[in-house]
Amino acid sequence: MSRHDYIPANAAQFNFFMRNIINYCNAKIEEWTNIPEDRLTELTIAYTQFANALSAAEETPTSAFINERRRRQAEATRVLRAFVNQFLRFPPVTDFDRDNMHIPNRDLIRTDHKTVTETVDFVLHVRNQREVVVDFWIEGAAHKAKPEGYDGAVLVWETFDTTPDEPSPADQFTLANHTMASRTPFTLHFLESERGKTVYVALQWQNERGKTGPWSDIKSAVVP
Repeated sequence: MSRHDYIPANAAQFNFFMRNIINYCNAKIEEWTNIPEDRLTELTIAYTQFANALSAAEETPTSAFINERRRRQAEATRVLRAFVNQFLRFPPVTDFDRDNMHIPNRDLIRTDHKTVTETVDFVLHVRNQREVVVDFWIEGAAHKAKPEGYDGAVLVWETFDTTPDEPSPADQFTLANHTMASRTPFTLHFLESERGKTVYVALQWQNERGKTGPWSDIKSAVVP
């Protein structure tokens, strides 16, 4: 965890912080429309497991219960961080919403990364029906870790009634869908009606201040 991490390490503070985000998202989910219900359910389950472990550790403060609380908090932190990066960093969520959830807005986050120079390289894997897996890394790097201190990669995509041998879209701004991929690989899920269409994908790195780097090339695959 970074010294400037916005997610509290103190268990009691973390309990309030995560519960507040879940309650706020539950109140806004129909208005925002960008959060799948199963992902909010996953977040709620992770929080409930942590809260139960916290309660048990407070009632019986032995090393076994305390260690279990720590494990559950670490897992809840992982799920929460991915949820925030994927769903709460972009519109329709506003700066006002993030203030209410105690999530720092970009210009308030301290980071040593002023500019982003790295480029994303990636491949698309077709494995299961209605899924395309995006496996990405730093272009030219031997490992697949994201740059240190970065949120992850901004991923944009769109499906078209074309074939992969036709010219790609003119630029990344024609790809209407976007999300934050905090870890690689990242799986895109599609509707049954999108099977057989061509999905075009591009990525760029984003640091903790919200600065983004150069776009990757646009690559494509047929949705299985």
